[in-house]
Amino acid sequence: MSSTVDARGLSCPQPVILTLNRIKELGKGAIEVLVDTDTSRENVSRAATSKGWEIKDIRPEGTGYRLILVKN
Repeated sequence: MSSTVDARGLSCPQPVILTLNRIKELGKGAIEVLVDTDTSRENVSRAATSKGWEIKDIRPEGTGYRLILVKN
């Protein structure tokens, strides 16, 4: 089961902060992150990989993106 961070409608750095908080809470597993800008997509991806998480998938969804982050 994955955890979802819905950061649509938020401007940076809020999506990154929410994602990093969830990463800290979970430690490992899977997180779905919903963002609605290219900048948020790139910043969340960069922040997650800096913490050792893998970007498993990035797919367009509506007017934004769904990022799947995983760490075993």
